[in-house]
Amino acid sequence: MTEKTGKVILLNKETFYLSAYQDFYNKRLKIEDLRGNIEEIIQTITQLGEQPHVEKIIVKARNESIEPLLEKGFLIEAKVPGYFLGGDGYFLCKYKNLDRYNSGKWCEEDEILDGVWQKEKQEQISLEKGLALRMADRKDAPMLSSFYQSVFPIYPVPIDDPNYIIKQMDEDTIFILVEENGRILAAASAEINDEYKNAEITDCATLPSMRKGGFMNHIISNLEKELVKRQVYCSYSIARALSFGMNAVLHNLHYTYKGRLKNNCYIFDNIEDMNVWYKDLSLTFAEKPAHDAGN
Repeated sequence: MTEKTGKVILLNKETFYLSAYQDFYNKRLKIEDLRGNIEEIIQTITQLGEQPHVEKIIVKARNESIEPLLEKGFLIEAKVPGYFLGGDGYFLCKYKNLDRYNSGKWCEEDEILDGVWQKEKQEQISLEKGLALRMADRKDAPMLSSFYQSVFPIYPVPIDDPNYIIKQMDEDTIFILVEENGRILAAASAEINDEYKNAEITDCATLPSMRKGGFMNHIISNLEKELVKRQVYCSYSIARALSFGMNAVLHNLHYTYKGRLKNNCYIFDNIEDMNVWYKDLSLTFAEKPAHDAGN
């Protein structure tokens, strides 16, 4: 990630370890991992959170860190089962100002979720002839960046930069796309955390004129197959809470809603709430037991 959009912070102290990301673009501090003396860790997080750009602090925490964080005013907003090598991960948040804390769309987003849950799950339909679904590689980066720029005028990471996409690919992010005559119609990625064996399904986008084609179901299903090949079974996704379509896709693919991150990041034309969805891929691709014949 470029210094312009953010900065990685790694603290290896005698009594604790802390991995953080100063996200300048989205005006937040993200704590990716922590181990050791929790009191010293919370003091350090508080100090890092005093930077003028920080409006929200997000801590990804294991179960044993929840109570101390709650006692210091953090709130649990979401959970990802199995996030830490099979151990559950929790997203705890704290806000630095009222504008970042207040969400004017919360009840509307609840109604959208209610509609998603009421929607019957549908079987995947085949792609139309002439369409190709494939994994992207480094030479596709310029085309992917142009595609994302056409779909998202604002995005929480610089995905309109081909160099950023190449960097993501080099760091174990898988991109899959649907194309027609060399033109990308839809794309998404799986960002793999190889240390903790989880993956975030992200960068999901379809051209506005093509959103009834069911492309994202195909793309995510194929991303999941690639993850299982790498023995990554914890799959999660963070979707715009105002997007009925994307939340419906995840629900249809048997993801489970696990919480909402309030005023989480800039996307489209504003800062938005994001829903967290989770799926255990080891259950999805489990072999069916053979029936005993003649017994």
